Amino acid sequence: MFNSRLDPQQHKDAFHALATEKFDVLVIGGGVTGAGAALDAASRGLRVALVEPRDLAAGTSSRSSKLIHGGLRYLEQYDFRLVREALQEREAMVTSLAPHLVKPVAFLYPLHEKLKDRTYVGAGLALYDVLRGFQRALPWHKHLSQKSVAEIAPSMRQDIVTGAIKYFDAQVDDARHTMMIARTAARHGAIIALGASCESLVRDGKRVVGAVVRNVETNELITVNAGVVVMCAGVWSDELHEKFGLKPGYEVRMSKGAHIVLPGSAIKSEVGIILKTPVSVLFVIPWGDKWIVGTTDTEFDGDRNEPLATRDDIDYILAQANRVLEPQLKYEDIIGVYAGLRPLVSRKADASTTKLSREHTVDRPAAGFVSIAGGKYTTYRVMAQDVIDLGAKELRGEVKKSATDKLPIVGADGYGALVQQVPLIARESGLSETTVVHLLNRYGSLISEILELIEKDSTLAQLLTPELPYIRAEIHYAASHEGARSIEDVVSRRTRLAFEAHDGADFLLEAIADIIAPILNWNSRARAESIKQYKVISESERISARELLPVAEKISS
Repeated sequence: MFNSRLDPQQHKDAFHALATEKFDVLVIGGGVTGAGAALDAASRGLRVALVEPRDLAAGTSSRSSKLIHGGLRYLEQYDFRLVREALQEREAMVTSLAPHLVKPVAFLYPLHEKLKDRTYVGAGLALYDVLRGFQRALPWHKHLSQKSVAEIAPSMRQDIVTGAIKYFDAQVDDARHTMMIARTAARHGAIIALGASCESLVRDGKRVVGAVVRNVETNELITVNAGVVVMCAGVWSDELHEKFGLKPGYEVRMSKGAHIVLPGSAIKSEVGIILKTPVSVLFVIPWGDKWIVGTTDTEFDGDRNEPLATRDDIDYILAQANRVLEPQLKYEDIIGVYAGLRPLVSRKADASTTKLSREHTVDRPAAGFVSIAGGKYTTYRVMAQDVIDLGAKELRGEVKKSATDKLPIVGADGYGALVQQVPLIARESGLSETTVVHLLNRYGSLISEILELIEKDSTLAQLLTPELPYIRAEIHYAASHEGARSIEDVVSRRTRLAFEAHDGADFLLEAIADIIAPILNWNSRARAESIKQYKVISESERISARELLPVAEKISS
């Protein structure tokens, strides 16, 4: 308790705790909802364990559009309650819960028909602003003329855009945010066990009283005793319900969202852009010195572990973006591609995923077992609170109310003051001010732990590669403090090198392995195997992306 560090010793201790302790709550799933549920339960004073077979945010929670938003599209569906709830969560994250990770981002909503669009869209954005309530950290929307749009976003086609409305939402590195929530849960006493697969449930009569968990690395089976099992499995919910022999009151439909990553030079704009499409909306999102453009919304029934973008996905994204951009985006501009799956709750087998509600559902298919599915990344905290509220009814004795609405995640404490001390921190550490700002926006007040590493080894202050802002200390820290157990964990989630660097960051793998191998006590064989495993994943994604090459070659020729 009071220690948020996820290091190799913590990993070992977690499995010992699973085998020897009795827990009030056992959480299955290490996505944002599972991490949030572990934090919610631990902060109520309950004894909690979280088990995840792969890595924190290994699924949907690392493959989103990286936005914390209310969802403008849901206003058209008259889902005002969901929008209000999401906007209030957005305000809390930006101001107090995670200001070091969740940042305001401005968007332009282009207008085409002057009077009609400005009236209709303006009314919608006014309602969007009103629904967030009295706490308003982000500016009110603003109407812009065609001339102003040309100055702010020169890439916007002036022949079809008559003006725009500028509004604000927020963005986040989803995988990092999820990991920090899990670290906060650990700080409040939760046991975080990664590489722990739930194989079956333990029952006493009809009541679930725990689960059998397999250590993925050693293949050892462990019986975990718990007052209630809480499943937060996202797109794996149906699969696990069936595996456990349970009949839930809902089913999960999978919707794929694909994204492309472009260099900053591909689009000339000071802000992001949102476009209404025939089926959904498309975001052009600033991401450091790059752009993320997406997303799609298509039915998916393939491998949950490996959702890949297809030629059709990329064609759709480029076609929709190019309706308003000049010069046109081209296939050869793309430096990265990724896709994720949305877990949408459905009760009708023939419902279109684009029309399914993003509201979440909690369920109790058996005594001692509750589950949750659906929802949005932005509302993870509310989802976690709701599922623990239901799970708490399975426990004996009074359980305290949720306190997470006022509980900042690790790194938030003191962040505001540190931002004002950037020049001082730079002088004392020898780092550039740019690097200090980069570190503060990834670690918040935990920057002190990064600086301690650099004090012990000055080579860790060096950039990993000149093209990107990461320093070597961040790679070390990923394994020594953040629970990374493999090259993939570091490249795909602790950093975003997998889609920010060219060729899936393959040229950096040896350097990364050099840094983390001693921390994880790898021999040469383990080191080579981790590199190989990542290359297999990286290559499969590149094979998908290579479908674009023939088209790109034809265009360039």
